[in-house]
Amino acid sequence: MGLLGNELAFAQSLTAQEREGVLALGNPKHFGAGTHLLTEGDRSSHVLILLKGWVTVSVATDRGATRLILGLRGPGELLGEMAALDPHPRSATVRALGPTDAQVIPGDAFRRFLAEHPRVSGLVIRQLTFRLRSADQERSALASLTVLQRLAGRLAELSGSGGAPPRSPYAPSGSSVVQLAQDELAASIGATREAVAKSLRLLRTQHIVRTGNRVVEILDPELLALLADGHADGHGDGRHP
Repeated sequence: MGLLGNELAFAQSLTAQEREGVLALGNPKHFGAGTHLLTEGDRSSHVLILLKGWVTVSVATDRGATRLILGLRGPGELLGEMAALDPHPRSATVRALGPTDAQVIPGDAFRRFLAEHPRVSGLVIRQLTFRLRSADQERSALASLTVLQRLAGRLAELSGSGGAPPRSPYAPSGSSVVQLAQDELAASIGATREAVAKSLRLLRTQHIVRTGNRVVEILDPELLALLADGHADGHGDGRHP
């Protein structure tokens, strides 16, 4: 399972000259918390490069109002490139977790830049390939892992990444935390909020995590990793949809 981007964000993979050139194609724009930067089904073709803040990338599911979070993206990440490269509608919605700044670049200008800079074009192709493989892994996890395993794996991934969303100012100093609400955690693993709440209760009773307002503090990362791999008994099946 993988919710975060690849090892280097798009802008960080560029040379100084390439970065200056691509950013010069667009204009900065500020987005408030909860704002949609891109909307699934929309016919726009511009791309975004995140300058500040974190966003979720999600798609609608067969459950109607329920959404599945496919990724968390932070500063330097490129978003919306698929709609810039083909004529189809947006395949996902991008929503700001907090105040977010992004460079908005017209799709036609971005395509011309890629044609003139083959190395940058290769970086975009590599990013698309990575995200497609990650999506395949997510589908496999949904089919084969319990809710408890998926939740444990997601918490281990986010708490162990230096690129995870900002920690809560109310979390204990030096602790490993994940700052997402239960409904966001549920959407990130394709489960219901109720199933995630039940799994979190189980993790709390075993002193693996401690929860607060939009915060999950990891108390025992080793046991959490074992649960994610299916090598520990969580004393609960966690198989609720």
